[in-house]
Amino acid sequence: MDKTYSIGEAAKMTGTTIKTVRYYDTVGLLRPTEYTEGGHRLYTSSDLWRLELITTLRYLDFGIDEIKEMLSGEIPLDKALDWQIESIETQMSTLTNMLSILRQAKEQDEASLQYIYDLVTTRAVNTEKREQFILEKVEESRFLEGIPAEWRNSFLYNFNKHIINQTKISAKQTIAWHELQELLNDPQFIADLKNDEFLFFNMVHRPHYDAARWVKKLEEIHNRLNTALMQKQSAESPYVQKIVEDTAMLYASSGQSVSQEDFFRYFAEYSQHPRTERIERFSTLCSTLSPKYRLFAKGNELLLQGIQWKLKQL
Repeated sequence: MDKTYSIGEAAKMTGTTIKTVRYYDTVGLLRPTEYTEGGHRLYTSSDLWRLELITTLRYLDFGIDEIKEMLSGEIPLDKALDWQIESIETQMSTLTNMLSILRQAKEQDEASLQYIYDLVTTRAVNTEKREQFILEKVEESRFLEGIPAEWRNSFLYNFNKHIINQTKISAKQTIAWHELQELLNDPQFIADLKNDEFLFFNMVHRPHYDAARWVKKLEEIHNRLNTALMQKQSAESPYVQKIVEDTAMLYASSGQSVSQEDFFRYFAEYSQHPRTERIERFSTLCSTLSPKYRLFAKGNELLLQGIQWKLKQL
């Protein structure tokens, strides 16, 4: 029989605290293999190895949810490492920016808290500035040229909701916004984005719904995807598959139907086309700018898995 250890022994052997080990149990990251008759936790050698691994990943600044996804195999290790490298690089840029502000303040003969505040405010990007930049970029790139006026706001709905309309962003998020601006200034990214959103551009000239109703239905779909994530629904579950069908209908032109196998195959195959590095970077930066956008992106990943499953059934 495998030797077991009390929570105190497990904490001491891995250089952590009893409170931390209890927390990992509470959030479902590390469940004890056994319990004593009195209900006390008992950990095996395998549990200790998992605890060591969790401690190492926490040292590398991975979040609890990220560690869960890595240990469960929900996200590949190489992808998780890429995300963490990007996150730490952003933090380094943030710290460099902070150091610059502090050094600039120190160089002033009569530095004051008001002066420091003014320095930070000058570098910050408020909602109005972000919105103005996007409007100018859309106009300059002619990205939405040919799209009916009532559909332009519909296209930008989720970006405006999660990225533009944030009232205040941190220093780390400010760095991410500046990089996002550089990306939006890249003509190749604009071309990638237009290709990535081909289904939208193809639909708007003969839509099933008007623009306002389309946005409302899109919002409903993402609320249902959030529910599916919370309930840990699988991609092949009837709940997720109904979302897949409703999403396909959103992108169907007038006269097309998701019941038509050829249309769904076209929709599904296009939905799965590889995303460029620029599009992936855009998604990462948006997730840094808004935790809610990250949830939105996770919902999209579940939707894509559901589309892939349904396509295999055809």
